[in-house]
Amino acid sequence: MSDETAVEETPIEDVAEVDEAREALVATMTEKLSDGIVETFVKPGDDVWIRVSRDAWVETANVLKSEMGFGFFNFLSAIDWKPSPFGRDMDSQVDLAMNPTDETTDVGDAPLETGYAGGDTRFQLFARVNDVTTARAVTIKCDLPDDDLTAPTWIPVYPGANWHEREAAEMFGIEFTGHPNLRKLYLPGEFEGYPMRKDFALLARRIKPWPGIVDVEQMPGEDEDGDASEEGSGA
Repeated sequence: MSDETAVEETPIEDVAEVDEAREALVATMTEKLSDGIVETFVKPGDDVWIRVSRDAWVETANVLKSEMGFGFFNFLSAIDWKPSPFGRDMDSQVDLAMNPTDETTDVGDAPLETGYAGGDTRFQLFARVNDVTTARAVTIKCDLPDDDLTAPTWIPVYPGANWHEREAAEMFGIEFTGHPNLRKLYLPGEFEGYPMRKDFALLARRIKPWPGIVDVEQMPGEDEDGDASEEGSGA
């Protein structure tokens, strides 16, 4: 054997991947928004998430569109990170298959899991914009206090946010200050409650787990159990 000390090489898969373009985007946003940035997350080769304060919500939109070339508004919505107080039977069967849990278990007191770039509140706004000339995109997140579900509208910057904000107002109960017309899109005028909140019980799911009560017509050639009959089945 050689007396020379062998140099141990680090496996390629253990070398941290760096996404210079997305890291530069985060650095620029941090420089422009300063204390408005709460937390960031870069998934190399994939995407970037930036959480901003509510006070910086509109300023963030202005910076992205006017100074950084993100001229395409993709979408705006909200999310309720609260685990369903009704248990896992309110979640999809695909979700249950991936995360087996007793369907009757009450998980309402479970800790919040708020995704990339974190979160400190149950409700969050999030929006996505694109720069179509460079194929860059960024998702912006913003915490909303439980006792003050309000945020300034993005319409003066991105007019396309109009019906997205109406939908978030209708489904989550978020008030967008400065929005010219927050009338409902889907629900009857006297409907009470906000269907996308986790503590809103959907009757169909209480009777039958996801997707609730759905009448599905049989396909031609199927018997009552949904199996194809031999006739015309090609068997």
